[in-house]
Amino acid sequence: MEIKQNYNLIKLNTFGISVNAKFFVELNSEKDLAELFSLPEFKDNKKIFLGGGSNVLFTKDFDGIVVLNKLKGMEITKEDAENVLIKAMGGELWHDLVIYAVNKGYWGIENLSLIPGTVGAAPMQNIGAYGAELKDTLFNVEAFEIETGEKKTFTKEECELDYRDSIFKNKAKGKYFISAVTLKLSIMPKPNISYKILSEYLEKTRRTATLKNISDAVAEIRKSKLPDPKIIGNAGSFFKNVFIGETKLRELQKNYPNILHFEEEGIIKIPAGWLIEQCEWKGKRVGNVGVHDKQALVLINYGGATGAEIIELANKIITSVKEKFGLELMPEVNIV
Repeated sequence: MEIKQNYNLIKLNTFGISVNAKFFVELNSEKDLAELFSLPEFKDNKKIFLGGGSNVLFTKDFDGIVVLNKLKGMEITKEDAENVLIKAMGGELWHDLVIYAVNKGYWGIENLSLIPGTVGAAPMQNIGAYGAELKDTLFNVEAFEIETGEKKTFTKEECELDYRDSIFKNKAKGKYFISAVTLKLSIMPKPNISYKILSEYLEKTRRTATLKNISDAVAEIRKSKLPDPKIIGNAGSFFKNVFIGETKLRELQKNYPNILHFEEEGIIKIPAGWLIEQCEWKGKRVGNVGVHDKQALVLINYGGATGAEIIELANKIITSVKEKFGLELMPEVNIV
């Protein structure tokens, strides 16, 4: 295990922000953790664990150690007539796990196709898309406590999953390194096409709701709306959607009768992308940064941008939405 110094992270964050880490190391096996946790470069410095770098915005050089999770491996740990447990190491790409499940004929994560990032990052965010969330299939999470080096298995309930949130983003933030995730998937067909855009796309392309067709459709929709970070720097959705109560909705409808909203189990969701678009930010460029012209939730780096420029743009958007609608957008991206 080699500790590198003054390491540039431009290729390790999908925004393509050029910043340096004081120390950097790749973690390739769980056995390396004991050694890593004992090193002074690790013990005596601030720490960040990176996977795919798709949900992080660096605003300056990082005066600490960056650990790149490269733990690999996927296996079926249990199977019965209806369900299967699949364990995937934290350094695996999330989409590779989805394809593995789809090819095996296992249902549950096909709606989460093409979400960037690694398996280890999935429970931190409780990733979700097109009518599905990780919490629908999560069985447990294996993690190492950084302070003690002890391994702990978190049940789904102990992960405290919420909308783009978990215990690992709140009271346990920075306290654990996620090494593996186990999912409980269905062998029996369980198509989820409740999300309107997905069902309409399948109908338009004349495809039935098979496992592969749903996965392919989600990937195609994402590709049509979201820019490829290999081509232009971005971190996918930058902001969380907004949730409000019935009273606030009625108040907003007085001035905006056509306000886009979705109601599920008494909870009202206002799409953040719609709010940003109404404030005329969609497709707007400010110097090296801008808002994607096909999806207003996505902030982009046209090249050479700093994290500070991205933050400045984000704050302007937050202010616009607050002034127009009285609603406050919250970043989904982890800002460092």
